Amino acid sequence: MGNLRVLQYLAGTVLLAGAMSAQAAAPCDRACLEGFVDTYLDAVLAHDPSRVPLAPNVRYTEDGQHLVIGDGLWRTMHAKGHYRLFVTDVPAGQVAFFGTIEEENRDPTKGTAVLMALRLRVKDQKITEIEQLMVRDEKPALAMDGKTVDPIYLAVVPPAERMSRAAMIATANKYFTGMQKNDGKGDYPFADDCNRLENGGQTTNAPTPPGQTRPDPKTSASYSAQWSCMEQFKSGLLHFVSRIRDRRFVAVDRERGIVFAFGFFDHQGGDTRHLPTPDGRAVVAGPVQPWTWEIAELFKVQDGKIHRIQAVLQRSPFGMNSGWSTWEQGLSDQARDVTMK
Repeated sequence: MGNLRVLQYLAGTVLLAGAMSAQAAAPCDRACLEGFVDTYLDAVLAHDPSRVPLAPNVRYTEDGQHLVIGDGLWRTMHAKGHYRLFVTDVPAGQVAFFGTIEEENRDPTKGTAVLMALRLRVKDQKITEIEQLMVRDEKPALAMDGKTVDPIYLAVVPPAERMSRAAMIATANKYFTGMQKNDGKGDYPFADDCNRLENGGQTTNAPTPPGQTRPDPKTSASYSAQWSCMEQFKSGLLHFVSRIRDRRFVAVDRERGIVFAFGFFDHQGGDTRHLPTPDGRAVVAGPVQPWTWEIAELFKVQDGKIHRIQAVLQRSPFGMNSGWSTWEQGLSDQARDVTMK
C-alpha cells in the first residue's frame, strides 16, 4: 500500500506539473496580448516592475537606447491617455500599440501629454521584449489624445479576403521604397481613400486654408499636405528622403489588415537636396543639415492597397540604430520580417 501511495503521488505530481506547463505555454490570444499592454502600462504608472510578469532576461529599449527595467518612463509616467490603437499579432506573440500617456509636470497636479509607440513580445505568459518610442512634444500629443481611432483600423477583414503575412509586409514596404529617393515613377499601391496621420496631424488630403490656392504638383517646388498619397509620391518631390533603413516589420494583424514597422528616415542634405522632378524641373528641397527621423509606422492594407497610414516620429541623432539590429542591419534599406523571430 505504501508503494501504491507513492506511485499515486508521483503520478499526480507529474500530471499537475504537465497541466501547469501547458497553462504557461497556452497561446495568448488578442484579448490576452492587448491585456498585457494595460498590465504593462499600469506597472509603469505605479513605478513598480513587480506588477507585470517579466521574463528573467527581458530586454527593454526606449528611443533606441537599451535601458534597465525601472528606468526611463518607469520613473516619470503620470497617467494613461485616451488614444489607444492596437496591432495584435497572435501567431507571433507580439502586440504593438499607438497611444497617448502623461508624464510628470512641474506642477504636480498636472501631467504632460506624450505620444507613445510600444511593442511587447510575450512568451509563456511573460514579457520578453519591450520596445518603446516616446515623442515628448506636448502639442501633437494633445492633438492625438483628442482623436478617436479611425474605424477602418477596427474593421475585420473577411477571412477569404485576408492577405498573407508576406504579402502585407511587401505592400507596406512599397511605401518605404517609393519614398526613398522618390522619383515619381515607382509602384505606389495607394487606395483612392488613402490618408496619413503623423504625430496626430493630417499630412495628406489636408484642407486648403481659406484665402490660399491648392498647390499644383506640376509646378510646386515642394510637396504639400493638401495632396493625396498618390499625388505626393508621383510628384517626385520627396526625393530628399535619402534612405529609409532598418525597416523592421514587428507585427502583422491579418484579421484587421494592419502592418506595424519601426525604421529610420535619413535626410543626408548637401547634394541630395537637388533633385529632378518627373517632368524634368530642377528643384532644391529638404533639410539643410543631416537629419534622421526615428519612426514607428502602421499601415491598413487590404486588397493589395494601402488605405491608411499612421506614424509616430521624432528627430534622433543622424545615423542612429534601433537597439535591436546590428550595425549592418541598421544601415540596410531592406525589409526585415522579425515578427516570428
